[in-house]
Amino acid sequence: MTRNARRARAIAIAQAKPDARMVALRYLMLAAGATAASLALLTSHFI
Repeated sequence: MTRNARRARAIAIAQAKPDARMVALRYLMLAAGATAASLALLTSHFI
């Protein structure tokens, strides 16, 4: 991918308004990942 194409794509992504559902889903996935990681950390300490 050329530099211009990459820049155009970045601008297009930046200009596109994020869908509220997608934002909520992203935060939900982030929270789920953090929860799983902390649980794994806790269980590794107990075992």
